[in-house]
Amino acid sequence: MIRFGPSGNSNAFYEQGHKSTTEAPAWCAAQGLNAYEYSFGRGINVSDKKANEIGAEGKKHDVAISVHAPYYINFANPSDEMAQKSVGYVINSALKAKQFYGDRVVFHPSTVGKMSRAEAVALTEKRLVWLAEEIRAAHLDDVWFCPETMGKINQIGDVEEITRFCKIADFYLPAIDFGHVNARTYGSLKSAEDFEKLLLQVINALGQERASKMHVHFSKIEYSQGGEVRHLTFADTVFGPEFAPLAKMLVKYKLQPVIICESDGTQSQDAVAMKNEYQRILSEEAL
Repeated sequence: MIRFGPSGNSNAFYEQGHKSTTEAPAWCAAQGLNAYEYSFGRGINVSDKKANEIGAEGKKHDVAISVHAPYYINFANPSDEMAQKSVGYVINSALKAKQFYGDRVVFHPSTVGKMSRAEAVALTEKRLVWLAEEIRAAHLDDVWFCPETMGKINQIGDVEEITRFCKIADFYLPAIDFGHVNARTYGSLKSAEDFEKLLLQVINALGQERASKMHVHFSKIEYSQGGEVRHLTFADTVFGPEFAPLAKMLVKYKLQPVIICESDGTQSQDAVAMKNEYQRILSEEAL
């Protein structure tokens, strides 16, 4: 089943008087949404009690909760000790995801640093083999671990790199951030055919079944020569990308991802807009 939801709480959530993320699943469900992403961007700092409460609310309202592991993960760090810390951050994020009754952990793979891109990719791949071993040892292989496409040029995480990493283990699932891909390719995602080419790249690399379950981030993102600058809202008409061309291809290829909106402050409203657009296209195709 395809799912739509926000990353974190939108401005509207707070403007309507809500204060606690425990209230977020019910609020999302009332908007017609059925997914939610909890970010550990600056650290895994939610208590077990709080995570269990949020998870129970998500289960009650059929809002699937994914988590985003800390942003400072870097599997291409020259130091094995520091890379092992990244392994720990992902494992601990997965343990917390289980308390949310969630089964998806999104993480940033790595940055190029002072090595060549090829060296950084190879080192990242080696460390993701380590991570896979730790995942199995912790009996967490019933969780999807989702390396994400990244928006800055000096970050590891173009579509080819992400699908390469996902071949390491069958519990690795691509997190395709279309805003990031668009930013790092200077606005390449415009037509339905542009999105189709990208989706076929994932399908051909990983197969229809795994591609259908992919994790998706979507937002419009300002970019410059270095790639991503900042997240925007759907009101943007300059940078893109637009969701409608992607929705057409999701329907065409019968893909059922979890789609998380990362708009700046309007992520819930924009997630609803995406859901409505998808359902409109789905209805037209059924005629």
